[in-house]
Amino acid sequence: MDPDVSVLLHCAPWRGLREGQVQVELSSRFNRHSVPDAEKHIQSLWEERVRREPWLFNGAKFRLHSARWTTSHHPATRTCETKAAQDSEKATLETLNSHCCWLNDTDHSETQENARCDGQLPVPAFTTCRGDSPVVKSQSGRDAGDHSKAVVLRLQLGLTCYKDYLGTNWSETVSELQSHGRVQLGDAQALLAQPLGVGAVMATADGQVVLLRRSHKVAEAAGLLDIPGGHPEPKAVCKGVSEESITMELLEGREDAVLMEIFSSVLAEIRDEVNVPLSCLSEPILLGIALNHTSAGRPSAEFYVRCSLTAEQVKAAYWLGGPEANESTDVVFLRETELLNLDESAPLWSELCPSAKGAIILHQLVMSAKAHLT
Repeated sequence: MDPDVSVLLHCAPWRGLREGQVQVELSSRFNRHSVPDAEKHIQSLWEERVRREPWLFNGAKFRLHSARWTTSHHPATRTCETKAAQDSEKATLETLNSHCCWLNDTDHSETQENARCDGQLPVPAFTTCRGDSPVVKSQSGRDAGDHSKAVVLRLQLGLTCYKDYLGTNWSETVSELQSHGRVQLGDAQALLAQPLGVGAVMATADGQVVLLRRSHKVAEAAGLLDIPGGHPEPKAVCKGVSEESITMELLEGREDAVLMEIFSSVLAEIRDEVNVPLSCLSEPILLGIALNHTSAGRPSAEFYVRCSLTAEQVKAAYWLGGPEANESTDVVFLRETELLNLDESAPLWSELCPSAKGAIILHQLVMSAKAHLT
């Protein structure tokens, strides 16, 4: 598997997840741990960066601590359950909760080894993100249609910021921070910002997938091909509050709004980067979460989005220029059928940035599962 990227979890057994199949849990317990030496280092790096790039500002971000599977019941069926069924559910939940998909516990090298099978595309065991046993076995088509007991993905989120990201995940001393976290806190990622990103495999009406050539002026992956993407913004949930003043206390009770921001932000990124109207975009379907190891395992939720415009129409819209047109220099199209077969042996693979690689791997996993179920 490409060392730049790995899969934290994928949603192949459910052929992708809709917004109603995901939950958010917010807590300051999921924030980055801080130690005095690290904070001094972060502040020093930030001050130096701002001196060189005075236009930078420190925006708040959501921090992905971990993700876990749970189950939910349809209200109409809940009261009809027998005690045996309730006991069975309790046992299932205990299994689910004992095998959380922790970012901190994922051994990158071990994950790659377990994900590889005879040199084929990386296909980790269904929902296995920690340990050797799958959390939830692959559902059959009949099971997937049983909405009385649906599997739900719960994202455990804290708060972080761009300054902390530059001073941890993007710092030259990140390996030392991970070592300190592993030894002192039992969590290699405990001192890292781990901001949650979003990205989209966007398919046009005529079966083309949109890739953007990143500008040479951007800080990361300059000149490489990427998918549309960015970050969900806490400021979108806490309207009228300055980013420096956003706290977990302000977000309490707004879990649904945070979830909506995660799903809607990927559509907003397509609108701003590709200049495609929101009215032309489908509901985003969550493919899974990928980790970018060029920035110390930074997580990104990757989605699948269909567009009602053809590739030529998208191209015309792109060249009219959107709000974030300065982030890319060209739009490139690849047939979705070709994307499904793309791997490290293809010359194009070396042109992809890690976020695009992760999204493509997740897209292949989910689409492969769909093909087997149909």
